[in-house]
Amino acid sequence: MTTVDVIGTGAGSSGSAPAPVPTGTTQLLDVDEVGGRVERTELPGGLRVVTETMPGVLSATLGIWVGVGSRDEDDRLAGSSHFLEHLLFKGTATRSALEIATAMDAVGGEMNAFTAKEHTCYYANVLADDLPLAVTLLSDLVTEAVNVPADVESERTVVLEEIAMRDDEPADSVHDLFSETLFGGTALGRSVLGSVDSIEGLTRDDVDGWYRSRYALPSVVVTAAGRVDHQQVLDLVTAAFGDRLAGDASPAPLRRGDDVALDRPARPHGLIPRRTEQAHLLLGTLGLGRLDERRYAAAVLDTAVGGGMSSRLFQEIREKRGLVYSVGSSLSHYAGTGTFSVYAGCSPKRVPEVLRLVRAELARVAADGLTAEEVARGRGQLRGGMVLGLEDTGSRMSRLGKAELSFGEYLPVREVLDRLAAVDEEQVRDVAADLLARPSCLAVVGPYREQDLDRL
Repeated sequence: MTTVDVIGTGAGSSGSAPAPVPTGTTQLLDVDEVGGRVERTELPGGLRVVTETMPGVLSATLGIWVGVGSRDEDDRLAGSSHFLEHLLFKGTATRSALEIATAMDAVGGEMNAFTAKEHTCYYANVLADDLPLAVTLLSDLVTEAVNVPADVESERTVVLEEIAMRDDEPADSVHDLFSETLFGGTALGRSVLGSVDSIEGLTRDDVDGWYRSRYALPSVVVTAAGRVDHQQVLDLVTAAFGDRLAGDASPAPLRRGDDVALDRPARPHGLIPRRTEQAHLLLGTLGLGRLDERRYAAAVLDTAVGGGMSSRLFQEIREKRGLVYSVGSSLSHYAGTGTFSVYAGCSPKRVPEVLRLVRAELARVAADGLTAEEVARGRGQLRGGMVLGLEDTGSRMSRLGKAELSFGEYLPVREVLDRLAAVDEEQVRDVAADLLARPSCLAVVGPYREQDLDRL
């Protein structure tokens, strides 16, 4: 099911005496009906801090986001952002990897990270009283990494194992294949993990240089959600980042996406030949950029077409005919572009029929749109799923970071719910006529040869 990214609200004790916060610009972005607050401060050096209060919880999740991902890499450095995400946990100028892990385990917290095509996030989930520790550890990782040669070599092996694990899972590898087929040689077409060749070719200077050049304060956003207080977080961040909070640099501008300008898929199909009992398929097309106002109507469309057990694809292909175990659609939004795709996993002998049914259903929706009942059900599913998905501090923290880096604006939950509620049949029909009529491509992992794909 498609989710719509938004921002939300952060109260707790301040702990030790606060350090003076450098002069910055603070905005109150939202106050909800139960007393939660969303606040944002720009600090000197271009660092941004966004917090959300969640009354009634006893925990907090902290995230340090960096506006760099695989989309920023070239072919030679493919996988650098993800490699670096691994490497930063190997130790800093003042802490070893074991000391970092031990400190977090001692308070029962969780610390991890992830890399995406357009950003990287380091996060920790802790009891609210342990927020100072989380700020100290994560900021140390991001600002004081040493990236020694021995650690580069050991982590290279780990990343290569992760690539091998992805390759052993056809349901995972078909998604990277689809991106490559759709976006071709552009940065969005490359895997976040990089390739075996690119990872084997990276040197310590490559990875450390990526760190020194890309992890600059204007690209960094600190977010916290849960039992937090904005001033407390500012005090902790100020102490952690210290003298780096200086100068008149402004936050990095919002990514525009001018580097990928496609009007059709790069290739009609892509194949990974594999002797599998089940074929894995992704049929899709170029979608909408994340700032396209039609994204709300597209989300309703996606939900009704393939977003749940009541969706058209699930009912037609699984429930009525029993041809698949899993089938569904999804939307992805990037700066300037996006994707719409349908996934199905089925026996190789059933692939032609499954593809025929998928294409027929998409053509029907492109021509006729959705019924009033389907639109209403799609709206309700999205609105309920969004609210239920924001019940924990991690989801709220993530929402803050994505809103700041990807959208450049804060939208209260109630406003997003209102925008979804306003989607009508005509809007869905218009976006369906555009999106579902675009040239498509097919990615397949299964027991096929290249010449077989022409028939599919």
